[in-house]
Amino acid sequence: MAMMDEFKTFAMRGNVMDLAVGVIIGGAFGRIVDSLVKDVIMPPIGALFGGLDFANYYIPLNNQGYNLPLAEAQKAGAVLAYGNFLTIMLNFILLAFVIFQMVRLMNRLRGPIEAPKPAATPEDVLLLREIRDALKK
Repeated sequence: MAMMDEFKTFAMRGNVMDLAVGVIIGGAFGRIVDSLVKDVIMPPIGALFGGLDFANYYIPLNNQGYNLPLAEAQKAGAVLAYGNFLTIMLNFILLAFVIFQMVRLMNRLRGPIEAPKPAATPEDVLLLREIRDALKK
């Protein structure tokens, strides 16, 4: 039973709960950014590059041919899917930028962080210093 109590104490700590909430919200936020990249940002970029879906750019490694969609080419053999990689990389850059902006906004709302004030010296320490100084004389 002691192990269960110890586990309960561990699981109910504020840091663990904060981490759990952060992971859940981060996963949902990642899906939002993924949709933003795939559904809003990549179509205009694909239109600039001739109307092709950026995620379907690949280099065939088993003589599949370049005219197949990525899923079909992968079924036929190995491919180097650099378009998919570029899409995921852009997704990461956008996610990092949005998180940076959120942290920056939170820091502004919180205001300047003040240095902690030095704690007052306890009275007994002051008395001991006076006694020390008196003994030195």
